[in-house]
Amino acid sequence: MAVTDPRNSLTVTDNRTGKTYELPVENGTINTMDLRQIQVSAEDFGLLGYDPGFLNTASCKSRITYIDGDKGILRYRGYPIEQLAEHSHFLETSYLLIKGELPDKERLAVWTYNIRHHTMTHANLVKFMDGFRYDAHPMGILVGTVGALSTFYRDAKDIGNEESRKLQVRRLIGKIPTLAAMSFRHSLGFPYVLPDNELSYTGNFLSMMFKMTEIHYKPNPVLERALDVLFILHADHEQNCSTNAVRAVASSGVDPYTAIAAGCAALYGPLHGGANEAVIHMLLKIGSVDKVPEFIASVKSGEGRLMGFGHRVYKNYDPRAKIIKEIAFQVFEETGRSPLLDIALELERIALEDEYFINRKLYPNVDFYSGLIYQAMGFPMDMFPVLFAIGRIPGWLSQWIEQVKDPEQKIARPRQIYLGEETRDFVPMEMRPKNRLDEQKIGICRL
Repeated sequence: MAVTDPRNSLTVTDNRTGKTYELPVENGTINTMDLRQIQVSAEDFGLLGYDPGFLNTASCKSRITYIDGDKGILRYRGYPIEQLAEHSHFLETSYLLIKGELPDKERLAVWTYNIRHHTMTHANLVKFMDGFRYDAHPMGILVGTVGALSTFYRDAKDIGNEESRKLQVRRLIGKIPTLAAMSFRHSLGFPYVLPDNELSYTGNFLSMMFKMTEIHYKPNPVLERALDVLFILHADHEQNCSTNAVRAVASSGVDPYTAIAAGCAALYGPLHGGANEAVIHMLLKIGSVDKVPEFIASVKSGEGRLMGFGHRVYKNYDPRAKIIKEIAFQVFEETGRSPLLDIALELERIALEDEYFINRKLYPNVDFYSGLIYQAMGFPMDMFPVLFAIGRIPGWLSQWIEQVKDPEQKIARPRQIYLGEETRDFVPMEMRPKNRLDEQKIGICRL
């Protein structure tokens, strides 16, 4: 590829052949397809980049979320997360992520109305949900029911139609709290609660979760606002595991419900949406404040792991964690102070003063305090990833829209480095050597 400005290029010398190549540099990146010209011979496929986990690979160009991990900065569409958490609310932030700008009063009112009037689910979906086992994990139910929405809204397959995309966005943001609450109540054997559109987005979700025999459910305003802020903090986070899953599945041209179900499935994993649950288990294992130094010592010796600290992107204090820590104290004033909070505070204090963790740039992340807040609100731990999914829906949708509209995007299809056997001829059964596995006693699993 010709380089127009040598100052914005990378000179590469292949020591295998002695040839030199000029690779254009744009936005701090090289196009890895330019590596294909680096060949040993005409038959050579060309050079590939090997990057397990995409540690240093950009898969797209985006205008949605900006992160500076070294400085601890997170911005949605240019707006600092601190300002949005303080002044905005979840539906307004969702509008910002989807539309690209903050709404005026009239547009926000229309947006809110449209979301609220898509909170109901089809009666047949209730039958679908009732098919899950009585003790099914709420996140597993959510994965299945979100994917099932694609069979109810077949118009969603018209992803090239902007009006259709807008409708699916309203449907998904409106229905995800309903599905989430239904998954929770199904796991408890409780009857489902219909949406109450007189309540706020978050208040309605709390109603569908916890309403019992009262005629009108009145959410605690402190808990309602705390949950709203938590949703804002989780709304998007650049190209994380679940967002990458949404984009990869969406690249096939599938409907948004199927793509979002893929995001939910990725979020189901303990290394992603289940990380705050792992923090709770860690704090329970420590047991008391006086045992924190002993636990810290075990982590430093390699015998334990400090959950809720460190992040793939952030090499500074996660800006979301600072906000969540403040929210935790507000919530505990309403619900009563959890003994686990004192353990968490002492753990954070010691870790932030210890050179071992400082040198490794291990700071609290968003998961360190969020689980404590959810637990104080009455959410069981298996609901934690479901709550994460509710907040992440507008981010996934904004990424999906950007993916669909990006002319540079193609169907996701990474390369591999094959290290297996060379060509082999098929051998008839009677001529095959005895397999090592045959020498072991293999038990038969019966359901």
